[in-house]
Amino acid sequence: RSVPEAVMAAERPCSLFALSAAAVSRSMAALERDVWALPGHLLRGLLPLLTIFHLERAEDAARRAGLSTQPIWRKLWDDVMKTRPPNSESITCWRKKFLETFFSSVLHGVLDVSSDWRLHDRHFSPLLHSSPHVSQLTLCNMLQGAVELTAEHNHKVLENLAASLRVLKFQHLFSCDQSIRRSLVLLLHRLIHHGSVSQVSMCSWPVPDTVLLVLILTMSAGFCRSGNALACHGSLCGLCREEDKAQSQQSAQEGAERGCNAEREGSGAENQKRSPKKADACMTSGPRSPPLQNPACEETSSEEPCGHSTIQGGSSPRSSSEQLSCHPIPRKTRRWQKPAVGRKRRCLRRSRGHYADPEDLYDFVFTVAREDNSGLLDKTRTTEGENTENWTSSSPGSPCTGHAGCKKRGGPAGTRSLKAAHRFRSVSTLELFSIPLTGETCRTLSNLLSSWVSLENLVLSYNSLNANISCILSGLRALSRHPECRFRVLRVSDMFSHMPCMELVRCTLSALPQLHTLSVSFDLKNQLEGTRPEASPSCSEAEIPESCLEVLEIRFPREPLHTALLLPVLKASKSLQQLSLDSATLPCPQELGLLLEVLKECTPNLRKLSFHDVNLAEHQKEVLLLLQDPGLQEITFSFCRLFENSTAEFLSEIINTVKRNSSLKSLKLPGNRLGNHRLVALADIFSEDSSSSLCQLDVSSNCIKPDGLLEFTKKLEGHIQQRGGQLPFTQLRLFQNWLDQDAETAQEALRRLRAMCSVVNDAWDSSQAFADYISVM
Repeated sequence: RSVPEAVMAAERPCSLFALSAAAVSRSMAALERDVWALPGHLLRGLLPLLTIFHLERAEDAARRAGLSTQPIWRKLWDDVMKTRPPNSESITCWRKKFLETFFSSVLHGVLDVSSDWRLHDRHFSPLLHSSPHVSQLTLCNMLQGAVELTAEHNHKVLENLAASLRVLKFQHLFSCDQSIRRSLVLLLHRLIHHGSVSQVSMCSWPVPDTVLLVLILTMSAGFCRSGNALACHGSLCGLCREEDKAQSQQSAQEGAERGCNAEREGSGAENQKRSPKKADACMTSGPRSPPLQNPACEETSSEEPCGHSTIQGGSSPRSSSEQLSCHPIPRKTRRWQKPAVGRKRRCLRRSRGHYADPEDLYDFVFTVAREDNSGLLDKTRTTEGENTENWTSSSPGSPCTGHAGCKKRGGPAGTRSLKAAHRFRSVSTLELFSIPLTGETCRTLSNLLSSWVSLENLVLSYNSLNANISCILSGLRALSRHPECRFRVLRVSDMFSHMPCMELVRCTLSALPQLHTLSVSFDLKNQLEGTRPEASPSCSEAEIPESCLEVLEIRFPREPLHTALLLPVLKASKSLQQLSLDSATLPCPQELGLLLEVLKECTPNLRKLSFHDVNLAEHQKEVLLLLQDPGLQEITFSFCRLFENSTAEFLSEIINTVKRNSSLKSLKLPGNRLGNHRLVALADIFSEDSSSSLCQLDVSSNCIKPDGLLEFTKKLEGHIQQRGGQLPFTQLRLFQNWLDQDAETAQEALRRLRAMCSVVNDAWDSSQAFADYISVM
């Protein structure tokens, strides 16, 4: 139905305006331009009666009339999606949020557009109309979405996504046949190589399809096998053809100019006697031979892979336009380069359609892992004069512990794979969550990382890396030597740690001194303690070079925190601004004091310090020293059992210390058993005699009840009144507290709090809590 009958029924008996608005809504196709010219008070009543397609087109007219469509889009979300989106407080544009979710729901068939009159209009295509608002897209299961988007009738949709999409996610993937993989190749080629996607994320893939996984990784790195993988109905990608043509013309012109220059320089003194006219004619004449091949592609017959000459060699870097273009490879050369090893792993049942060379894709993804990675790094290591002994030799079983091992698995076949591949635009962020990576896949990833100069962020989470972490770091180390390397953020987390956390941190910083953020997180120690490698002399004894590290996060698998091992890292990280220590144990009472001394001496720029799940019940003196540190702006004691054995005097000392510290901006105390009485006492931080500049207070998970929150609110109101309404306090976080025990009192407290500051809370059901805080009941 095109008429908003439900709206009219709710307003019966209908007013003249409602009848007129309904008539206009039915005829928007003819009256749209006139409607946008209506006065604001008329447009306000008409906007809720429009379909989402006309409502989106009304945005400019509404803005000119001083109207906002955000409440309408929010109501649409509640009526259609019927869920509360995560982090709804941070959503700034409900139009984008709704249309992006609407696109994904229609694409995957989970939303019936005929279920609501506002969702369909015969003049508009749901996917086409909403696609310009999609910046994040998730493809899942059998990649049905990829097949739909690469269909001929959705060509314009794909073009819109190429301009708008920034994040591409893959979730819960299954193995799929070759025709679906070809659709995926076309999709990735358009969205990454010729599009705007900057982040690729893959998650929840317990048994990954190796071919599919390597295909996504390889194309995310900017590689694509030349040939029929990019063919669509017998024709190559139109953008590639245009770039090839431009490259050929540019190469021909440069070749002609070089020829003329060489001829002019080679003629010596005789050339000087020439008439100026002849010289000018030589300079302006066109090419006398067929266009020359792009110089970058001539290297496909040399040691370096196509597109890698400036990455692994010492030559000057290419321009960005050359890096983003795709270079043609002659068919004869491509036939010679086809690796023989790929033929042994062909799929027995293969489509025999109009694709002339269906095994190209299989040959490519199976042989990338056999790239002679160590051979590619030999030149760099030699020119830098470094010891050729692999720095990861401390990790037994590592697949990348030496040149021989790599060459044994590699060989010429693998090298030809990347040589035969075109180099296109690549993403800057790669995230892999809950995807087991085998040794072969890690070698593939390491090989890709070694030349992935656009990569800035790498997140590896629960990938069962174990000893293969050394292989990954080997590729990143090669990448860090490239002059155009932009790699800055590395986050590694896993269930079991292959080596002690501090040793991994030291090895990583030794290999990647340009890192800005390093996060290392493990849940448990290795299952077999006997198989855990001993400390490596190369990592534990070698001095760490000065690094650019600004953020360091370490989650220990219940390992003791030894300041002596952390000291070299802190000494090398003079730029460190944020340090987070999680789940560490303190081997002796003096250890935390030593840490504070080291932090004060070695990290003058430290601004944020966080402890999570570290027992600080017996370290009250050190806690107070931290709270009075004039350099720290944010301190977090999360689940640190601060008040487990404390007295009332300790709480008073905390309050007085914070009152005197004018540099502290954020204090986070989640999970420390505050209870009502301690929360009420914390309100004195903002008393009239306080010099505190505290802006944010986090008291989540502290067994706070509605009556305690209301008393805290009243006390805070009194302090504000005494200070003449001036209070720096801007945000209170209240997640997972017992506010559901008295909803009426809680609502009153929250209402009065929101008049003073921003309150961030949730609708948590305290009956589902697993912890029983008897001591604060």
